[in-house]
Amino acid sequence: MKKLSVLFVCLGNICRSPTAQGVFEAKLVAAGLHNQVSVDSAGTAAWHVGKAPDRRSQQVAAQRGYDLSLLRARQATREDFEQFDYVLAMDADNLTDLRVLEPAHYKGVLSLFLEYAFPGASRGVPDPYYSQGDAGFHEVVDLIEAASDGLIKVLKERL
Repeated sequence: MKKLSVLFVCLGNICRSPTAQGVFEAKLVAAGLHNQVSVDSAGTAAWHVGKAPDRRSQQVAAQRGYDLSLLRARQATREDFEQFDYVLAMDADNLTDLRVLEPAHYKGVLSLFLEYAFPGASRGVPDPYYSQGDAGFHEVVDLIEAASDGLIKVLKERL
């Protein structure tokens, strides 16, 4: 059986997409799918390559039982479309940037991640980077948990 692969993408790969990676990996373990699905995250910009997730993302994730401490930022590349069955953008701007990288022959899924929580709504995960306090980071985790549950249902059907 082919292992499926998922890439989460935001702008800098220090807030939303590493949170999505950490949450989704934990949910895969809970669903018993962690050996059948590989997960990574990346950013469309290179500003934070090699850096750990934002400390606020790590703190809020840890409060909710998710460990992001070992993750490091990287930039999305055209080669990612060769490796990942699902390339999931956190917002419309990231999706536009990814479409520039997407090869014409890509047969996987390139979409907004929140399509798995709110089909057809064209919603993005808001960037909490400039938010005051932790509220924006908690909202990100809430949205990511909901979309992760929807994506796991889709993957279970596919596996």
